[in-house]
Amino acid sequence: MAKTIMIVDDSASIRQVVGIALKSAGYDVLEACDGKDALSKLTGQKIHLIITDVNMPNMDGITFVTEAKKLPQYKFTPMMMLTTEAGTDKKMAGKAAGAKAWLTKPFQPPTLMAAVSKLVLP
Repeated sequence: MAKTIMIVDDSASIRQVVGIALKSAGYDVLEACDGKDALSKLTGQKIHLIITDVNMPNMDGITFVTEAKKLPQYKFTPMMMLTTEAGTDKKMAGKAAGAKAWLTKPFQPPTLMAAVSKLVLP
């Protein structure tokens, strides 16, 4: 059975690029346009990894990670930030919220997939 990865980004083109890379590697993909949308889609199903942007309307990525980690089913779900933010303060806030990895945009799909393979357990 394919592993499921959620992509949370307000940019449809980023969701598309990430989605294509993940689907071509055999993953099932769920998409959300911001943190609020993503939280509404966390309905108890098994998600093996969440990849989220930081800067989004309605609910930013760090708040989303904090809120998602409060849900018992997603407490241990690995989360990766995929963002233009490269500042130490943001990275520390992301780590404190529960993010396990930080990848900056623009990114190369092989770099993304290498990070995904480290976070998604077999």
